[in-house]
Amino acid sequence: MLVIRPIEQRDFPALKQIAIESGHGFTSLPVNDELLQNKIDYSMASFASRPAGKGECLYFFVAEDSDTGEVLGTSALDAAVGLSSPFYTYLLGKQVHSSPRLGIYNVVDTLTLTNDYTGTTELCTLFLREQARHGLNGRLLSKCRFLFLAEFSELFDHRILAEMRGVSDDSGSSPFWSWLQEHFFSMDFPTVDYLTGIGQKGFIADLMPKYPIYVNLLSKEARAVIGKTHDQTRPALHLLEEEGFSWRGYVDIFDAGPSVECDLRQIRTVRNSRQLKVHVGEPVNAGMHLISNTRFDGFRALIGDVAVNEEKVQAVMTEEVARLLMVEDGDTVRLVEM
Repeated sequence: MLVIRPIEQRDFPALKQIAIESGHGFTSLPVNDELLQNKIDYSMASFASRPAGKGECLYFFVAEDSDTGEVLGTSALDAAVGLSSPFYTYLLGKQVHSSPRLGIYNVVDTLTLTNDYTGTTELCTLFLREQARHGLNGRLLSKCRFLFLAEFSELFDHRILAEMRGVSDDSGSSPFWSWLQEHFFSMDFPTVDYLTGIGQKGFIADLMPKYPIYVNLLSKEARAVIGKTHDQTRPALHLLEEEGFSWRGYVDIFDAGPSVECDLRQIRTVRNSRQLKVHVGEPVNAGMHLISNTRFDGFRALIGDVAVNEEKVQAVMTEEVARLLMVEDGDTVRLVEM
């Protein structure tokens, strides 16, 4: 059974392997020992001292196989992006060029560089290793964050975003970046992706076009991938759309992948989840639930069979499920039916 828990120092080797497997375009996991270690340290510090409200915190989770102890995936929440360093996106908009006297009226699409997501909470670093891509593992890895958001909503922004990886090939070539590279940069996509991942973003402000880009001036290949996701990212996008996330015109500045967003209170799992008291026993007429404890630094989540006793406001679960969640009789859990 997969169990979600906060990342620990012992997870570094697994995290590095996941960074290697994630490939090009997965900016949040650069193959760089120092940066990966910093993410672990940052997350552990965030969990070690619960803040009073929203701030610059990273809550990084791993999915661990309860039988083997192997780490099979990652998932994270960045509580407030863009506060220490700029968080750039392009906004797809429209510009009207008209001349009533000449009877001409043209509407053209534009891409404008923005920092509109500054302070927004980001869902990030979602990656499930290939050998674990079956059953409900992907749903667990994605949706566990919503139980954490629901339980500790005061630590996050009302606006929740997720950047979807854009289109690129196996060698890391991005059609959108190829156009920008030709006209404004002299770096290939893997290089710029890596520099962004390790926090060296100064070149963006130095070299990125300062004015809106007319989409019709882009290459045909670049135009075709604006707002499109990488093949491997489509399942993750589908899960977010089920939760109520939608695209509102923001795209990544390098590969033009869409950024989707939703108000925290409108996320389906957040809205439908509830707290119940634990009763350890044999669940009768049990159903599959996404369930977590309500601890901050000792957060645990999994998908398992639970019977809900509405009369006693209880979640009836087996000893194994209770053990993995680190709860006992009378403790509180948060759950939602799958």
